[in-house]
Amino acid sequence: MGLTLTIIGAGALLLLLVLWVKRYRSRDELQDHRITAEALHELMNSNREVQIFDVRQPLDLLANLEIIPGAKRIPPKEVLENPGLLPKDKDSVVYCTCPSDKTSREILHHALSLKFSRIKFLSGGLAGWKAKGYPVQQYTETFHLDTAT
Repeated sequence: MGLTLTIIGAGALLLLLVLWVKRYRSRDELQDHRITAEALHELMNSNREVQIFDVRQPLDLLANLEIIPGAKRIPPKEVLENPGLLPKDKDSVVYCTCPSDKTSREILHHALSLKFSRIKFLSGGLAGWKAKGYPVQQYTETFHLDTAT
C-alpha cells in the first residue's frame, strides 16, 4: 500500500512537472514574438514595411473607436477561421485591448501553429500604445457586433 501511494505521488509530481515545462515553453515561444510600443513606433518610422492589425473583439472596438494609424481592422473570429487574412511573408503585428493581450496571443498562437514566422503581438495592446503618447486615429468604418464565439 505504501509503495502504491509513493508511485502515485511520484506520477502526479511528474505530470505537474511536464505540464509546467510545456506551459513555460509555450509562454517563452510567445515572448519571442512580442513587440513593445516603443519598438513598433520605431519600426513604423523606419523604412521597413510592417502591417498592423487590430484584432479587438467587436464590443471592445465599440467601447473605444480609436485605432493605430495604418492599422487594418480584422475581427478575431475571421482571422481564426481564415488565417490567410494575415500575411505569411511580411512582418506583421496584431494588437487588442484584452488584459494580458489575450486575443492577440490567441491569434499569434494560431498563426505560429500554421508556420507563420513574421508575426508579433503588441505588448500592452492599444492601451500600452496610447500610454506612450503615440498617435491614434478615429476608426470610422462600419463593423458587425458579432459576439458569438
